[in-house]
Amino acid sequence: MQVYLVGGAVRDEQLGLPVTERDWCVVGSTPEELEALGYRPVGKDFPVFIHPETGEEYALARTERKTAAGYRGFSFNTSPEVTIEDDLERRDLTINAIAVDPEGNFCDPFDGLGDLERRVLKHVSDAFTEDPVRILRVARFAARFHSLGFRVAEETLDLMRRMVESGEVDALVPDRVWKETESALKGNASRRFFEVLRDCGALQKIYPEIDALFGVPQPERWHPEIDTGIHTMMVLDQAEAVSASPAVRFAALVHDLGKADTPVERLPSHPGHEKKSVSRIRALCERYPVPKTYRDLAVIVAEYHTHCHKALELRPGTVLKVLEKSDAFRRPERFEEFLLTCEADARGRLGLETRDYPQADYLRGALTAALRIDAARIAAEAAEPAAIPRAVHDARLKALNAYKASYSPAP
Repeated sequence: MQVYLVGGAVRDEQLGLPVTERDWCVVGSTPEELEALGYRPVGKDFPVFIHPETGEEYALARTERKTAAGYRGFSFNTSPEVTIEDDLERRDLTINAIAVDPEGNFCDPFDGLGDLERRVLKHVSDAFTEDPVRILRVARFAARFHSLGFRVAEETLDLMRRMVESGEVDALVPDRVWKETESALKGNASRRFFEVLRDCGALQKIYPEIDALFGVPQPERWHPEIDTGIHTMMVLDQAEAVSASPAVRFAALVHDLGKADTPVERLPSHPGHEKKSVSRIRALCERYPVPKTYRDLAVIVAEYHTHCHKALELRPGTVLKVLEKSDAFRRPERFEEFLLTCEADARGRLGLETRDYPQADYLRGALTAALRIDAARIAAEAAEPAAIPRAVHDARLKALNAYKASYSPAP
């Protein structure tokens, strides 16, 4: 029996990145032998075992054979005759097809170490085309390693395009698409995830509502970048700059989906795009298992981001409507995420990336002012319970009128 450290741990060590988990490949063994040594089996599709002391995963070396469409359509061979080279050959990218033995010797049959130095994401073999999830993984790696200068090899992009054209990507299941998307949104340079998907044609299949934004013009006065798709990617960049929350980043990604539905004769203006965006977001979140917290924030941003941009011009009654409709009084932490996303939207424009955004502070102050009213006293003084909501509303409105009258923007 031989044991090798494989995959991401080897790759990340060579890149000087922290290694959070280690995966091991076992050659020349059987499930029975590993269980006799105390390893606990956990694999469903093929034998994976948990080390009795370290808790790390050990998988028997395996080969794969395509048996049906999709990422589940494989049969596996995990016999003791499978070599480490055989196992590495089935992996997606050369930088993930490197193994290290206990003495520290590298097994690198596909020059993954060279591709790490060249900063290139390249497929191991044409077997790459058999698993559509690999399209998502390449896009995610392109985002994760963007700051290190990695690019997708043109020949790998060509393979990905062929997979889209052949319909292989249509076999992706919603859970896996969202899992990879969420992982990208939790990292940095997540726009690269969507750009790579668009480069190979997969974005149109997976997220057609996002793909449809590219090429849609906006008024140059407000959007010097003009193209709605480019604006969306810029907003995503700004969302990463202001918040680590994947919910904020998702809201930034989808806040303008309704602009793809604007009739050609109305372009480049987009009247009513807010409500259209809400409908698009709800449909997308029904198609994929997007968390409810992400969806709810995205809907609020889509419907009220233009209100936020005009906050300094709004009447106190309109400001109160935004606070009430966004449930800011009960969910102030989500309202803060709303403000951060709107700030990202305002700055996700060519040449305006560092603009001031006093609207957010104005609305923060408005919420604070409205929260200062003595709701308990108002409830106690109400003639009947049914009158309480209106009395609280009126008190908040009075507080907001006073706030607006005394407001002075920071110098």
